[in-house]
Amino acid sequence: MPVACDRSGLDHEHVLRSLGARLRRRQQSVRVRLARELVRRCAALRRELRALERELELRVRAQAPELLELPGCGTLTAAKLIAEIAGAGRFRTDAKLARHAGIAPLPASSGARHRHRLDRRGNRQLNCAFHRIAVTQARIHPEARAFLERKRSGGKSNREALRSLKRHLVRRVHRLLAPPAPAPSPPMSSSPTRVTTAPAVMPCLT
Repeated sequence: MPVACDRSGLDHEHVLRSLGARLRRRQQSVRVRLARELVRRCAALRRELRALERELELRVRAQAPELLELPGCGTLTAAKLIAEIAGAGRFRTDAKLARHAGIAPLPASSGARHRHRLDRRGNRQLNCAFHRIAVTQARIHPEARAFLERKRSGGKSNREALRSLKRHLVRRVHRLLAPPAPAPSPPMSSSPTRVTTAPAVMPCLT
């Protein structure tokens, strides 16, 4: 009799332990032994993934800890943003970053109806990272849910409201990652600087 399990739960350690214990109690047929080996491999891969994610989190916190404070942005998504943006300083404005990510809306108006359509160009990996944050915020973040509700009340569809949220997130991420503006240089004095030198002292010859 096969062992029933929920595949979506195999990333939980207690599920793997429980499944391994159930398999040990069964008659050790070829199928059961293969299943136990798969469980051991899943557990080993899970330990490796956790170690790699901890290392990745340390690197993200060293480069852009502000991203991890953004609701809906976990370690992997933050690392993807850092890697794909590759320095926010190369985008002079958040609009240029939005265009690079394919998030800037394209006009698609018809007559008196003003609409925008999805831009399928740009960096799709970066677009996907912003999409994950937006979808997560739409589910758990009260401010994002209120933002979406305002957009829908203004006549936007669900998809259009989500695109607006993604554009808002681009603006926020650009502000978090952009290098600080250089300090202004002190003003130059209008009057010329007078250099005074002490009179030379001649030695007394006797």
